[in-house]
Amino acid sequence: MKLINRRPGRQSTILLGALPFVLLIVTYAVASHFRRIDNPADKILPSLEAMGTAFHRMAFVPSARTGELLLWVDTADSLMRLGAGIGVSTLMALTVGLLIGTLPHARAGLSPFVASMSLIPPITILPILFIIFGLGETSKVMLIVVGTAPVMIRSMSQAVLDIPRELVIKAQTLGANTWQIVIRLFLPQILPKLILAIRLGLIPAWIFLVSAEAIASTTGLGYRIFLVRRYLAMDLILPYVVWITVLAYLIDRVLLWLSKRGFRWHHLEGESL
Repeated sequence: MKLINRRPGRQSTILLGALPFVLLIVTYAVASHFRRIDNPADKILPSLEAMGTAFHRMAFVPSARTGELLLWVDTADSLMRLGAGIGVSTLMALTVGLLIGTLPHARAGLSPFVASMSLIPPITILPILFIIFGLGETSKVMLIVVGTAPVMIRSMSQAVLDIPRELVIKAQTLGANTWQIVIRLFLPQILPKLILAIRLGLIPAWIFLVSAEAIASTTGLGYRIFLVRRYLAMDLILPYVVWITVLAYLIDRVLLWLSKRGFRWHHLEGESL
């Protein structure tokens, strides 16, 4: 049997998936060990034990200044900002994307504008957002919206346009009006792709979130990382980076699970990453 046709079993899949992570941890542990042989006080590659201690302190030891468990406070604040930004972007993607994909006049008027907005590097307009919305939560949420909504809108409008024209003609032949076509034909077809657009939008959303928190915030995962970098506290920075990665991965897996559970027909054609 050719390699392209061979499928790993369940146990092999788990082992193969875990292998790169194990190799990364072992490589880091070895590099950290040899670096600390030359300099026991080295801060660049702290030991796994030191990182575990720092993470435990942030997660389970109340802050001497505020009495809060800082990891969970940072996590909650970051997730609220991320959720608000992605929520607004999702609503815009669904409504504007349907509008552009459905109505030719709307497509002619909005498509060039949305395409242009999607090409603007969002970080460059962060100062403008701070000037307009201040240094509070709104500017951070708006940065996520500006950075993700235009691309998600383009994705949704293209999803509508990709629906076979024959289906639209059949619906019109059966007497469906524009509203009925949108609700009963377009919407069910693009919802799985909306979830995919959210999953892809979360990648830049995390970048914009951390960037905004690093510049103007007093809480959040990005704020904490940039706060301790002045002390070269890699024993805290690296666990926070890993924690962000774990959160992002779990959110992505939950969205994939929801998509498979709610739209089984969409995942019958092949595997989903």
